[in-house]
Amino acid sequence: MSSMNRVFLTGNLTRDPEVRTTPGGKKVCDLGLALDERRRNAAGETVETTCYVDAVVWEKQAEACGRYLKKGRLVTIEGRLQQDRWETDKGEKRSRLRVVAERVHFLNGGKGNGAASAEGAADVEPPAEEDARPF
Repeated sequence: MSSMNRVFLTGNLTRDPEVRTTPGGKKVCDLGLALDERRRNAAGETVETTCYVDAVVWEKQAEACGRYLKKGRLVTIEGRLQQDRWETDKGEKRSRLRVVAERVHFLNGGKGNGAASAEGAADVEPPAEEDARPF
């Protein structure tokens, strides 16, 4: 039986993108997303819940995210889930699930002030398969 690992998420950034360079010279950007859901409970009251998701973006997309995105900006991320596992200095086993973004779509609007417009993102080099693809 085959499996599929594909994720599409739309949400607001919980913090400004954090771009850094790996020891090997690759650009990497960490993003945090808040995914809001509204539903009615059994009493008919509207209940809002938020799911927080971490994502990582690589290379040219990482640079574009750092340049054009800010906290509160609405984005759609396409990618795959990855589970990272490690052991602490005390020997405790840890793990986390995050999204490895293959595409980041910059959407208009969002909760933050001063977010760059999608038109401003057009200054990025023409996108290759793994580059940011602003709407």
